[in-house]
Amino acid sequence: MAVPYEATGRVRQKQRTRNALVEAARSLLESGDTPTVEQAADASGISRTTAYRYFPNQRHLILAAIPTIDRPSLLEQDAPDDVHARLDLVITEQTEILREWEPQLRAALRVSLDQAPQTPDDDRPALRQGRAIAWIEDALAPLAETHPDIDRRRLAVAIRAGCGIEAWVWMVDIAALPRSEAATLMHESAQALLTAALARDNESFRPHP
Repeated sequence: MAVPYEATGRVRQKQRTRNALVEAARSLLESGDTPTVEQAADASGISRTTAYRYFPNQRHLILAAIPTIDRPSLLEQDAPDDVHARLDLVITEQTEILREWEPQLRAALRVSLDQAPQTPDDDRPALRQGRAIAWIEDALAPLAETHPDIDRRRLAVAIRAGCGIEAWVWMVDIAALPRSEAATLMHESAQALLTAALARDNESFRPHP
């Protein structure tokens, strides 16, 4: 396995250089650009040759600029047991992530559509790693006892389809909704899907005359 360039030699200095490139990329993203490696290098005062040692292409640079959210759950330890309340808390956190990191997530979406991975082992954009689905599944965890026949993974995928950066871009850009209204619709859509799943499950166990 190849050792990353910044993991050898003057590690601290190389980390500072890498951080400078990432911060330059984030600044450019916030201004509405999708920066190339050359643009990030120029903005940070680092030579282009050096920049390419850290990021071989634009895709890797954009990946580095995306927030790393490694939390296994968006819920606190004292989260409620009510599944509707849990889901509402998770969607609230997700929409806050969309608001805070919108430029970076938009860039990740563009790169994921425009530049396919070069190899099967190539890094996927963060929005393709399924973390949001895991967060939603965690919100739905009480269903394991109250409604064990509901496919929680399938339901989480359906909810995620309506509350990610893709849906956000459509609502804000195409439907021309204010961001506050887009966030409200994401909450309503998620709760509607949950309510429908519960109703179907309850109906399946209702005795028929």
